[in-house]
Amino acid sequence: MKTVLSKISITSAALLVALVFAASSQAATSVGLGTADSFAVLAGAGVTNTGPSVINGDLGTSPLPAVTGFGGAPNGTVNGTIHQADALAGQAQTDLTTAYNTAAGQGPVNRLATELGGQTLTPGVYDSESGTFGITGTLTLNGEGNPEAVFIFKAATTLISASASQVLLVNGAQPCHLFWQVGSSATLGTNSAFAGNILALESIQLGSGVTVLGRLLARNASVTLINDTVTRADCAVPGGGGGGGGGETAVGGAGGGSVGGGGKGGNGAGGGPRGGGGKPHVQITRVPSSGGGKGGPPGRGAPCTGHGFRAKFRIHSQVRMRRVSVYLDGKLIKRSTAKRFSVWVSVVGLRAGRNTIRVVAVDRRGRRDTASRSFRRCHRAAPSPDFTG
Repeated sequence: MKTVLSKISITSAALLVALVFAASSQAATSVGLGTADSFAVLAGAGVTNTGPSVINGDLGTSPLPAVTGFGGAPNGTVNGTIHQADALAGQAQTDLTTAYNTAAGQGPVNRLATELGGQTLTPGVYDSESGTFGITGTLTLNGEGNPEAVFIFKAATTLISASASQVLLVNGAQPCHLFWQVGSSATLGTNSAFAGNILALESIQLGSGVTVLGRLLARNASVTLINDTVTRADCAVPGGGGGGGGGETAVGGAGGGSVGGGGKGGNGAGGGPRGGGGKPHVQITRVPSSGGGKGGPPGRGAPCTGHGFRAKFRIHSQVRMRRVSVYLDGKLIKRSTAKRFSVWVSVVGLRAGRNTIRVVAVDRRGRRDTASRSFRRCHRAAPSPDFTG
């Protein structure tokens, strides 16, 4: 009897170990980017831009050196360093290849249909039964309260997001731990709001008005931009005070008007909105109402302004600022090192409809945060006819 019980106990223990191992193997592990980490945009065959795109992070290309359409307004702006076929860009491409292969090798996978829009997914490794992923509407990624939660999406061929689509990160999920391994090319639709690091074998192409919180990393072909904003995604540093449940990260664009670095933290004792020991947290405290809620996009029927206004900004941080840059539709209008300041925004010359103010704050330790708010410029009234003559 004892022998039988011993065998049952050993079998049960072995089964328990096997189940634990199987469960742990389902979890995705974050992909190290090496020297590619500092790049917001990296290509193998050149970077081409049209319009006032803004790149927050380094931009590079290797082995081909071509970079066109940058240099400041009315062209694109790079808030970082441009590397054209230099040693660092070459090493970043080598590290990108390693990262691409690491992401491709992770599993077991959860197999999904092509369309990701309308779904809410938890951390793990996912691939497509058709070999391609599409995003129409909103894809929600739930970190389940774990800021280290990792999401990996593997597409054998393409990744295509529709116009005005959105990737929304909630409950602690961070874009720095979100990876898109793409076997050929990625295309992001007009006015879409995208999050995560794209590791593409071939090219990456963005439509007009796309907002990306993450990285665009193309191994063998080019990256093409048209009046877009790409912000390199850093992982949030745990704060010194209390932390909340994680909140959500909203990525600017048609689906949301603000960009968060890792969700809103709690206001525990001794901690500010982000916890004093974390990276800076940008607040845009005064902009004309857009009708879309705080940080939201202006709707078609939203209030508009025909006059200039004073926008106010506040940076929550226990560390001094290295620089705080304010952009209006991609054009630099103010640079400061203060944590609280304001700037007069003139609407003269602005296009009617939606315009965007964007703030990029970098502290003395090199940590950064960004925020965006949109407002509507009223359409100019047609001049009244003159009957006096």
